[in-house]
Amino acid sequence: MKTLETSGVVLRYVREGSGVPVILVQGVGVIGEGWRPQIAGLSDRYAIAAPDNRGIGGSAHGSGALTIEDMAADVIAIANAEGFGRFHLAGHSMGGLIAQEVALRAPGRVRSLALLCTFFRGKEAARLTPDLMWTGLRTRLGTRAMRRRAFMQLVMPDTYLRTAVPTLADDLAVLFGHDLADQPPIVMKQLRAASRYDASGRLGALTNIPTLVVSATHDRIALPKFGRALAGAIPGARYVEIPDAGHGCTIQSAAPINELLGEHFAKAASAGRVIRDVVGNPFRPVAFDD
Repeated sequence: MKTLETSGVVLRYVREGSGVPVILVQGVGVIGEGWRPQIAGLSDRYAIAAPDNRGIGGSAHGSGALTIEDMAADVIAIANAEGFGRFHLAGHSMGGLIAQEVALRAPGRVRSLALLCTFFRGKEAARLTPDLMWTGLRTRLGTRAMRRRAFMQLVMPDTYLRTAVPTLADDLAVLFGHDLADQPPIVMKQLRAASRYDASGRLGALTNIPTLVVSATHDRIALPKFGRALAGAIPGARYVEIPDAGHGCTIQSAAPINELLGEHFAKAASAGRVIRDVVGNPFRPVAFDD
């Protein structure tokens, strides 16, 4: 772990591996270590940095309201501190909104962009449906075991949970940086920050950045239709939908996600032409824009 002070805020981030720089940005309520399956799978080829976003893990909140713009500035500050002139950038969930802002703010520095289980408009992250309200309530009521189970049902499909290892809740606690029965206070502030962010009208400016958008069929939080809309708004973006996966697909489907990211990073120079899907992975048919 490394730390950096920027704009009066101390940030903590994972820094592992060597090679072409990659920055991985997490979502609501998750520390940088949440990318551990990707760090383990890619750090033999890439120099990876994965920050704890403001207010979670080892990173301070700072003064004033939490904003996507400030967290994007934090990513750029980490890139500067590490000497990452140009870097591949991936964001999951709220991290996808942060990654959008980084790419819009510093397009010349982003080699490629990967937006996983994220949103076309930030308000989609904080929408209230009966399903999400009921599951969210269950993550805060009942015994600790009941709350952990409800949280896992929010981010993983039931079909996966039925065959998951008994230690899954403990394993996820390490990656998330907290017991799944406890939701850090910063979560609501992060959701508010996400809900206020909307770059949908500016996404056409990303035309020169090779972009991959990934959704999961059973994602209850970032619905696949949000991913399709996002990919449709970014010229040349590639859209992939992973079947049988939920919002936590970077953990649940780590091997295919790692292969997909590795291929995307390696073919970043192929922007503007059709890129074939990963052979052998059961992804849905993909629509490309030339």
